[in-house]
Amino acid sequence: MDTPTSRACGVHAARLNLADYANNFSDAHPPLTRPQALIEAERCYYCHDAPCATACPTGIDIPSFIHRIAQDNNRGAARAILEANPLGGMCARVCPTEVLCEQACVRNTNEDKPVEIGFLQRYATDAFFAKPGAPLFQRAAPTGRRVAVVGAGPAGLACAHGLALRGHDVVLFESRPKLGGLNEYGLASYKTTDNFAQKEVEWLLSIGGIEVRTAQRLGRDITLDGLLGGFDAVFLGLGLQGVNALGVAEPTATGLRNAVDFIAELRQSADLSTLPVGRRVVVIGGGMTAVDAAVQSRKLGAEEVTIVYRRGADAMSASRVEQQWAQTHGVTIRHWAAPQELLCEGGAVKGMRFAASALRDGQLVETGETFTLEADMVLKAIGQTYVAEPAGKAIALQGGRIATDEAGRTSLARVWAGGDCRAGGRDLTVEAVEHGKLAALSIHEALSVPVALVA
Repeated sequence: MDTPTSRACGVHAARLNLADYANNFSDAHPPLTRPQALIEAERCYYCHDAPCATACPTGIDIPSFIHRIAQDNNRGAARAILEANPLGGMCARVCPTEVLCEQACVRNTNEDKPVEIGFLQRYATDAFFAKPGAPLFQRAAPTGRRVAVVGAGPAGLACAHGLALRGHDVVLFESRPKLGGLNEYGLASYKTTDNFAQKEVEWLLSIGGIEVRTAQRLGRDITLDGLLGGFDAVFLGLGLQGVNALGVAEPTATGLRNAVDFIAELRQSADLSTLPVGRRVVVIGGGMTAVDAAVQSRKLGAEEVTIVYRRGADAMSASRVEQQWAQTHGVTIRHWAAPQELLCEGGAVKGMRFAASALRDGQLVETGETFTLEADMVLKAIGQTYVAEPAGKAIALQGGRIATDEAGRTSLARVWAGGDCRAGGRDLTVEAVEHGKLAALSIHEALSVPVALVA
């Protein structure tokens, strides 16, 4: 009989019992109960000019929404959140609050524990989405202006919502079957249970005035010139489509995958037991994608999972909380090691050789020592890149991404950009939302200026 035990080696599906999959991919951080939320809300000092609100990229009035929770006014709390961040429900789940608002909480100076702002934000937004009632926001009168938004990730969704709210007609173009971008395809399943990403998208679209067109890829199905010819303005929320190479030879081999593809496949799977995973998995990288891929490999039944990063723990873009999360879920993190050779046999991955690395005079160098990790699956999570070709050469780049001003204007007239494709960002969902918000306001102001008549 073909059982998980008989197929322990190599890349295989069905490594666990069905009940184990359900348990492993349940909500990683269960929401606060009502008594817990009220107690936590009472811990807030409701500061004037609160540093937590300043630290929030979207500028949510945190003391205000927490005070409303304390008053048992969850709808009011949700309004305070969503008017500043229309994707506040998802951000409550995935935002690194420990290095943003909670790090700025004044309770850190008097106690060891800040107010759990992220959990409270989720409590308020969950309560609203469970019983939304009357619409929170009313769309302004139609302006007769049309805007194309390319990319339905956090930046594009926030921009579309902001424009529709102000009365503009928006056509939202998305290359994939579902809206949401990384919220739908790029986050660990245990962070976004119960199809929450799509529930939030459905609410956001309920403002009206947003037409959705999926399976529309820039450079294939639509062009920037074409959009500029048919719309008053264009917003580009293209994300990062390229994946960085390992820097060593990458032969075609079973078991070598991009971590983002692995995560996307997992997120879209209706039956996790059908997803293949290796017995020994190596994840190369040091960011949130590396952590999500590694932990989910363990939860799919991998026996040994190792994250390998070329620098030290402090240099990892994954927060300390995320690193600890990985380690407490059976993932080993090895620092100061750079990929040297992918080892294959019979067209399948068998391991990877690494060179020990170190900092010398500020430069990362190899020490001459090497070691090998056995693996039947290697996941690449060493960052993504912006692919410029679809948008064309007319848009100036900075550091390989689209150059913009603070409002998101690009070098090309009537074109704005935001999210991960925009230069200078931190690749955070909450920051992408702010990009979309600011661009929507800038576009609105530009479209509100009367057009001079030509004699």
